[in-house]
Amino acid sequence: MPRLASARYGKDNVRVYKVHRDEKTGVHTVVEMTVCVLLQGNIYSSYVEADNSVVVATDSMKNTIYVLAKQHAVIPPELFASTVASHFVETYDHIHTAQVKVITHRWTRMTIEGEPHPHSFLRDGSETRNAEAEAVQGKGITVRSAIAGLLVLKSTGSQFHSFVRDEYTTLPEVFDRILSTEVDCGWTWKAFSDLEAVQKASPAFDGAWETSRSLTMKIFAQSSSPSVQNTMYKMCDQILEAIPEVEVVDYSLPNKHYFEIDLSWHKGLKNTGQDAEVYAPQTNPNGLIQCTVARDSARGSAS
Repeated sequence: MPRLASARYGKDNVRVYKVHRDEKTGVHTVVEMTVCVLLQGNIYSSYVEADNSVVVATDSMKNTIYVLAKQHAVIPPELFASTVASHFVETYDHIHTAQVKVITHRWTRMTIEGEPHPHSFLRDGSETRNAEAEAVQGKGITVRSAIAGLLVLKSTGSQFHSFVRDEYTTLPEVFDRILSTEVDCGWTWKAFSDLEAVQKASPAFDGAWETSRSLTMKIFAQSSSPSVQNTMYKMCDQILEAIPEVEVVDYSLPNKHYFEIDLSWHKGLKNTGQDAEVYAPQTNPNGLIQCTVARDSARGSAS
């Protein structure tokens, strides 16, 4: 006899834009987000018995996000995600867990003739600031902050050699190479007892994001990287040292390859090794390196 092992449902890709207008200065601040909500609880009967009496309609979830965005601050995103998640577990007794993800899209204020413009913005990249909150009835709130889509490249200062060589190996050892990746980095905060605890901690969220982003770029740029694995571990270690309230840091870094092009076929033109200047950027396949680093009190195996 089959059984429903697990179930959750919700509303994804809810687009939200909010503007704050400072009446004294005339300066506008804008935030654009994509929000996902997933609910779990006593909802099994809706799957196995067609009992819709336990279903909070996903359209109602969308409307709830809009109302809460009007009534509450949407920045920092960690606080807004926690606000939305708490609402669902506090409003509906049969909903035991609410998971909310907020993706904040970049809108950077324009500088016109050397002055910041009060109400004009540009999107200067695909990088997003993300936040996830999971509220569990009677167990508090877990918050994960993240950087996603930060594309970085350095033209030297990376190497990869002394790896396993066997009958399947064709990759040459490299002592100087281009290193490029798209940073996906997250840090999970020590558990919060309730929404009020998240509110009290909210002033730290912006600074932690700036610190994590700055450390990521500093270590990427300044470290003579023997491997992506070692570089990402250093990033995790320094974020944990810089932000005591963070319990776990994780990275996922695809290795975006740039291959030398042998042009010797054209009149002996040198374009390999120390003479390499023209490269072919690669798409697929690519390396994918991931790790999770925790404090000793929470340490588990790296993945």
